[in-house]
Amino acid sequence: MDRLKGKVAIVTGSTSGIGVGIARLYAAEGAKVVICGRRKERGQAVVDSIAAEGGEAWYHFMDMTDMSSVEALIADTAEKYGRIDILVNNAANVGLKDGRVDELTLEMWDAIFQSDMRGTFFMTKCVIPYMQKNENGGSIINIGSMASCSGDLGSTAYACAKAGVDMLTKYTALQYGKQNIRCNCVRPGLIVTPENEARVPQALKDIFLSNIMVKRYGCPEDIGHMCVYLGSDEAAYVTGQVVNVDGGLNSHVSTVAQFKELNSRTW
Repeated sequence: MDRLKGKVAIVTGSTSGIGVGIARLYAAEGAKVVICGRRKERGQAVVDSIAAEGGEAWYHFMDMTDMSSVEALIADTAEKYGRIDILVNNAANVGLKDGRVDELTLEMWDAIFQSDMRGTFFMTKCVIPYMQKNENGGSIINIGSMASCSGDLGSTAYACAKAGVDMLTKYTALQYGKQNIRCNCVRPGLIVTPENEARVPQALKDIFLSNIMVKRYGCPEDIGHMCVYLGSDEAAYVTGQVVNVDGGLNSHVSTVAQFKELNSRTW
């Protein structure tokens, strides 16, 4: 349980959902974890739960739309721990119902891009100088989305922003790989969290489950386990990758679920 022993990790958006799952697994593997987000009480509760399990964590306020807040998070973390080894860019504005192209306003488009694309870029930009000081560089892990895999009926701005995160991942990996700074992206499938379980309609769950190749929805720990690997020295030769952690949701042609219902392999 010490795959991340001695490493300092920032997990943005770690006051709820997937971020909490990642942070708890990081702490269990020996990392010093910085919990950050806008909700102080929830963030401190995560810190307390990690401490109760024998891990080390620290809460720092962070608003992805406020660049001075991002700069303060990075600088204060480096001052407190002396280094930053892992950054998980998890915080995002999940605009799953932001609409079609003709329905979107520029304000809606800009709001999604500010948090999901601009925020991820600036967080990455700010952490790179600190990782450059490390003998072993560092690992940047962007949390993408299956929305960027293909077209859909809505969530246009969100999908486009997450597609940008996919490409930012590759550019960061290319530009800083020679300095031992790795960058990878994890695309979650349908992840059911304590916060969203009651808000995801059963009909939607059924649609997803019919297309997921395993027998269940995802959970935060599924993403956390991949992030542990990518943050660890085990993944020293892995960079520039966009990895789907989706139970096989995006591994098949779009008609598979319907043919399964017909007990047929073809028309």
